[in-house]
Amino acid sequence: MSDTFLTIEREGTGKFTEKKSRFLSFAFHARDAAEAREKMKSLQNEYHDARHVCWAYVVGPDRAEWQANDNGEPSGTAGKPILGQINSLGLTDVVVGVVRYFGGIKLGTPGLIAAYREAASLALEASGVKECVRMHEVSFTFPYMAMNDVMKVVKSSGAQIAAQEFDNSCSMTLVVRLGDAEALESRLAKVDGLTF
Repeated sequence: MSDTFLTIEREGTGKFTEKKSRFLSFAFHARDAAEAREKMKSLQNEYHDARHVCWAYVVGPDRAEWQANDNGEPSGTAGKPILGQINSLGLTDVVVGVVRYFGGIKLGTPGLIAAYREAASLALEASGVKECVRMHEVSFTFPYMAMNDVMKVVKSSGAQIAAQEFDNSCSMTLVVRLGDAEALESRLAKVDGLTF
């Protein structure tokens, strides 16, 4: 698993009209599925007068947790195209909702798919994309006598000290890129008296 991932830079919105149907789209950060569903529930409450509020989300470091919802539109015409836009950018920890106000003219299956895809794309475009680094915490204790050896490893590793306590027995918590954590732990394990 990579120690970097892509997500949206900020919340974004978009507007799109097709044959008098209005589509309002929204992209939000979501750390997990519960937060994604909560954001969509509040969007549905805010736009309770709309015919449909369709959405999709992808969360988790490996992008394995996702869901798409057509909210009454024909199966596969709304949630899937929204999810497709999230996937085309390789994003995670994001939920996109599209509110549809029906304009009186049916769009048909291809028209609905194209409209929801475009609306989702506009919200994601407005959100921007940023790369984030997945971090890992390493906590350990060591005797005061091993301080120099520990500090040599810490300084050369590029890890950040998140917490430290110095006494006869010392403790430290470091934050390091996930991809560098194994090498750091291996080097620390060679310090006499150090325990994780």
